[in-house]
Amino acid sequence: MIILAAMLAAAPATPQASIAAAMTASAEGWNTGDLDRFLAVYADDAVYVTGKGLVRGKAAIADRYRASFANGANIRGRLSFRMLADRPLGATRHLLFARWTLTGGRETETGMTTLIFERRGGNWRIIADHSS
Repeated sequence: MIILAAMLAAAPATPQASIAAAMTASAEGWNTGDLDRFLAVYADDAVYVTGKGLVRGKAAIADRYRASFANGANIRGRLSFRMLADRPLGATRHLLFARWTLTGGRETETGMTTLIFERRGGNWRIIADHSS
């Protein structure tokens, strides 16, 4: 019984569980005003789709968000995600559909996000983000 418990504790998390944990940590970074923690889920070469075009690279994505982070909080409100569906795209890539919601700001905002994750160095990282 002890061996089985040890084996279960050591079993690797599913991609879905690992990705959900990464998204929760990212939202916690947003909510505490920690830009680096918010962006930790992004790969250095991630691409973010905006209405005006593509933002290429984690540094450029950080520049896009930097103004929202001040004084240990995020001026746009508290971020949460609701995972809606996911689909494996092979052994090292995963597609996630989710709803994001911001509350506590000037008004509640919500939208959809489509994220492609890639497993890199044992972690799942966003390589493509299309949020609206």
